[in-house]
Amino acid sequence: MAKFEIIMPKLGESIIEATITKWVKNVGDQLEEDDSIVEIATDKVDSEIPSPVEGQLSELLFKEGDVVAVGTVIAIVDIDGDEAESEITSTKDSDKDVITKVNYKNNVNSKDEKKIDKKSIKSDYSNSSRFYSPLVKSIAAAEKIDISELDNIKGSGKEGRVTKKDVQEYLNSKGSSSRSDSTTVGKGPSTPISSMVGDKVVEMDRMRRLIADHMVMSKQVSPHVTSFIDVDVTNIVEWRNKVKDSFQKREGEKITFTPIFLSASSQALRDYPQINVSLDGYNIVYRKEINVGMATALPNGNLIVPVVKNADQKSLLGIVKSVNDLASRARANKLQPDEIQGGTFTITNFGSFDSLTGTPIINQPQVAILGIGAIRKQPAVIETNKGDFIGIKHIMILSLAYDHRIVDGALAGMYLKRLKELLENFSLDTII
Repeated sequence: MAKFEIIMPKLGESIIEATITKWVKNVGDQLEEDDSIVEIATDKVDSEIPSPVEGQLSELLFKEGDVVAVGTVIAIVDIDGDEAESEITSTKDSDKDVITKVNYKNNVNSKDEKKIDKKSIKSDYSNSSRFYSPLVKSIAAAEKIDISELDNIKGSGKEGRVTKKDVQEYLNSKGSSSRSDSTTVGKGPSTPISSMVGDKVVEMDRMRRLIADHMVMSKQVSPHVTSFIDVDVTNIVEWRNKVKDSFQKREGEKITFTPIFLSASSQALRDYPQINVSLDGYNIVYRKEINVGMATALPNGNLIVPVVKNADQKSLLGIVKSVNDLASRARANKLQPDEIQGGTFTITNFGSFDSLTGTPIINQPQVAILGIGAIRKQPAVIETNKGDFIGIKHIMILSLAYDHRIVDGALAGMYLKRLKELLENFSLDTII
C-alpha cells in the first residue's frame, strides 16, 4: 500500500500560505479522483483542493483554522501500489514545479518527509539536528534566517520544537523590517496609540491586515509619481445610454463604463508596452500578455483584483462579459485562484463612489495603475469652423500612478494622451 501526499498548492502571486477552513473528507473516507478534500482560504480567494488520486484518506496533518505554507503536505492518502520501492512524481502549477513524494509502507515517517516547494526554501535546514516543520522552514526562508540563527531560537512546542509563534516572536524581538506580507502581520503605526473614552477598538481581519502590509510594501519598493489628464467622454455616455436597455434585454446583464475603459487601457498598453512590464532588480521584464486587473470592492469593505486575461485581444462584448462575470463572482467569493493572478496592469474606478480622482497605489509587481474618476457634466469650450462657444460635455479625470524607477513623466504622459484619444474618438456607431 503506497502513501500519497496531498500538497498545499500555489494559489497566486506572492501567496505563500493559506488557512484550512474546512475538511470536507475525514480519515477513513474513500476518495475518487477529483473529490474535494479540503476548503482553504487566503487573503484573496477561497478554494478547494481536489484529490489527484483514488484511495483512502488515512491522515490529516493539520486542523481547521491552521495556517499552512504552500508546498506543505497536509494529508496522506493510501493508494494501491508496490511496497518495494518509492518514486518521485512532479505536478505542475501555474508557475513552477511542486514535488510530491510517494512514501511506501514501512519506509520512512511521512510526517518527517513533508516536502516544500523546491524554490520556496533557499536555505538548507537539513543539516540541523533539530526538527522543523515545513511552515517554520518556509517562514525562516522568507525572512532569510539561516540554520545557525534558527537553531538558536528557543522552542515552546512539544519536546522543545520551534513553532510559528516562536519564529514570529523572535522576529518581533529582532525588529525585522523585511517581513513577508503573507507570513506576518504588519505592526501598524510606530507611535503607540492611546484609546480615549468612547473609542471602539476593532482588530483588522486577516484580509485587511495583508492588504495593509501589501500597500506599505508597494510604497517602500516603488517611488510613486502620479500624472493626470481630463477626458471628454460625451460620446461614450451617449452611446451607453443608447444601447444599455437593448443590451440588457438581449444579454440579461448591464453594460457599465468599466469594460470600455479597460478595453481602451489595454489598447494603449499595446502602443506603449514599456508600461506593461515588471522589474526584477535591474532587469526589465516585458510582459507578452496584457492582463488587466480591476480593483473590485467587496461587501465587507475589502478589495480584490480579478484579472481579465489577454484583454487587448478581446472584443468589447467579450470584455463586458468577462468584467460582469468576474465582478459578480468576486462579490460572491467564488473566484478561482488563477483568476486573481497574472495581472500586468490594474485599473481602479474612483468614480463608482463619485470621487473626482485619486492617487492609487501600484499593485506589485506591476509598474503602473490607472485611476478612473467620476464622470460629470461641465461647461467646455467647443471649437467649430464658425468660432468657439461654450457647451455642456461629460468630463472625467484619469490618473496614472507609476513606478518612477522605470516609467518617467514623458512615457506616462504619452500613455495618458493615447488613452484620451481612444476614449474621445469612441464611435457612436460601435456595435456590441
